[in-house]
Amino acid sequence: MKKRPTQADVARLANVSQAMVSYVLNGNTSISIPLETRQRVLDAIQALGYQPNRTARSLRTSKTYTIGVIIPDITNPFYPAFERGIQDVADQREYDVITYNTDGLAEKEQKYIQSMQEGRVDGIVSVLFHTSAPALFPLLDQNIPIVRLEATRKDAGERPLDNIYLDNVAAARTAVQYLIDRGHRRIGILAGHEGPIRYRFLGYCQALEHAGIAVAENLVQTSDFNEAGGYAAMRALLQLDSRPTAVFATNDLMAMGAYLAIKEAGLRIPQDVAVIGFDNIPTAKLVSPPLTTIDQFQRDVGRRAATMLFERLNGLAPPTGRSEEHPHQLIVRESV
Repeated sequence: MKKRPTQADVARLANVSQAMVSYVLNGNTSISIPLETRQRVLDAIQALGYQPNRTARSLRTSKTYTIGVIIPDITNPFYPAFERGIQDVADQREYDVITYNTDGLAEKEQKYIQSMQEGRVDGIVSVLFHTSAPALFPLLDQNIPIVRLEATRKDAGERPLDNIYLDNVAAARTAVQYLIDRGHRRIGILAGHEGPIRYRFLGYCQALEHAGIAVAENLVQTSDFNEAGGYAAMRALLQLDSRPTAVFATNDLMAMGAYLAIKEAGLRIPQDVAVIGFDNIPTAKLVSPPLTTIDQFQRDVGRRAATMLFERLNGLAPPTGRSEEHPHQLIVRESV
């Protein structure tokens, strides 16, 4: 078998020291490297087909060059775009990404946090439904930074625990207010069981109360946070003696299920029932009619969360935690 090229081989071909090859590979900025020398090293790397040894690099630097991402459900179209943003930033820094899928379960959150605490990653980006900040402090004590995606503002605190959040209350209020402005008074809500739902429900209630509309208990349907849940919840609303003229689905998957229930009942969207969703997943603009929804700019959120993490890893963040709000936008299409 052909011998795998080493840093020493690169150094000989480029006529530089092995230390110089290491400086170029690691992007060392503590010394000034002439452009001509740097280019000779890069040309030698390409000519030999040299690939750095990740294990040796980890032993030398005491880093894994891997970050962990904890998410509830990779099959929910919200999360692939979020993770793609994280991957964009990690790739630029030559880091690997490991994804842990919790199914929204507390025991899985704890299992994966324990796994990462055992030294398998250098930092974590997380979406946690059940794990409180104090449960993450042991990771911080081991210098494993964490960035959380949150459903509402969290106090930054004295610990270096960073948060990026969308104001789900305000975003939901925006969605429901748009329906009110279109003349709707009987507005149902399709709510899930966990995650950001309580904040989106609060925004729904605030918009109705601001307009002088009482929150009707029978217009609130709670089900699973997916297409099947949206279908079941929408069917329940359509069986009311006085059905809603509009519904706010607390995510786009539930809105897709609502579409099916409405069309099976022989009703039209938006003429008979207007529908507004939340998340702006890729299929939102492909369904018929295209879905009006709240865009959270998931990929941008992922990029910013990863950037915050690497700022922490590279000593460029303040000693205390940060809490950053990310914007949302109502995307108006043809379903209202």
